[in-house]
Amino acid sequence: MKIAMKDGQPVVDAGDLGSLLGLEPAAVQDGMRRGDITSRYETGQDEDAGRFRLTFFYADTRLRLTCAEDGTVISRSKATVAPR
Repeated sequence: MKIAMKDGQPVVDAGDLGSLLGLEPAAVQDGMRRGDITSRYETGQDEDAGRFRLTFFYADTRLRLTCAEDGTVISRSKATVAPR
């Protein structure tokens, strides 16, 4: 899986994200518009420079993708958390 960058911001394919969250692509797009799926984008500092991390929150799920500078996902984690 690879994350594209557009105008300095990450762009995730709805099909890719949906498969990780157990949703259809259309449900991902609707969820993002409604605010049911939220995200956080962080860039690495010091020893993590050149990497970035995307965190998605949906219902009681937190999905975290750590990516190389070129957008290649190098690790992912999924956890159950308190709903936001």
